[in-house]
Amino acid sequence: MSLATTLPAPLLRAGKTPPALPGLHLTLGITLLYLSLVVLIPLCALVLKTFTLSWSDFLAAVTSPRVLASLRLSFGAALIAATVNAFTGLLLAWVMVRYPFPGKRVVDAMIDLPFALPTAVAGISLTAVLAGNGWIGQFLEPHGIKVAYTPLGVVVALIFIGLPFVVRAVQPVLEQLNPEIEEAATCLGAGPFACFARVVLPLLLPALITGYAMALARGIGEYGSIIFIAGNMPLVSEIAPLVIVGKLEQYDYAGATAVASVMLIASFALLLLINALQAWQRRSSGDLQ
Repeated sequence: MSLATTLPAPLLRAGKTPPALPGLHLTLGITLLYLSLVVLIPLCALVLKTFTLSWSDFLAAVTSPRVLASLRLSFGAALIAATVNAFTGLLLAWVMVRYPFPGKRVVDAMIDLPFALPTAVAGISLTAVLAGNGWIGQFLEPHGIKVAYTPLGVVVALIFIGLPFVVRAVQPVLEQLNPEIEEAATCLGAGPFACFARVVLPLLLPALITGYAMALARGIGEYGSIIFIAGNMPLVSEIAPLVIVGKLEQYDYAGATAVASVMLIASFALLLLINALQAWQRRSSGDLQ
């Protein structure tokens, strides 16, 4: 029996093959149900729990000096780490794509190590290396550079866990980039820097912004890799997720959800801004083409 005799008549008349998955209504329903269970319902519960506080209680919970210091550290360290990763991740992706060298596959596998490594293990490892008696810290502290148990240690931990996001976002785009574009720019008289800045970078920028946004989002909510190297000193090196955990341990659920709501709103605002910049960049690249 041929396939044509088994197809429904509407599909035969339209000349279409049957879809591999069920129809739109079923797949859309399953998708919305899954998103509701995993994302929407927990977020709604967070917001509703926050509404149990009066406005004055909410302001008191989120504007205390300890909470404000933790929010500044969480968002500031995440922004610094994501910015550093944007440059180093682009450089690393460029080297991995454009240059052959011994041990390239090993380096490529090591880039994904922060994905597979438990965050607590990463935090302990960084602390052991960067502490005053660690392999690297023992050479830094005599020069007045203290990394472990300081905000600098938080930034280092966020750089470690955020680097793969940028590399893996840029690397596929760079691999698909046609080398003839650079050759044409060189033939027209563009130098190496001008060729990269005016031809290659605009094509890589949407992917670079995507990797930056993912590294930033991961850094804002990171907990496991930070608590060991930060020292967790209030008003100095205490991150906002740790403040939330502390409030939960004290059964202050409303106060914990208030701080979490501030982080949620700020994270959404940052991601929306980055997505808007990415959409603008794509439109600009389309206009240039």
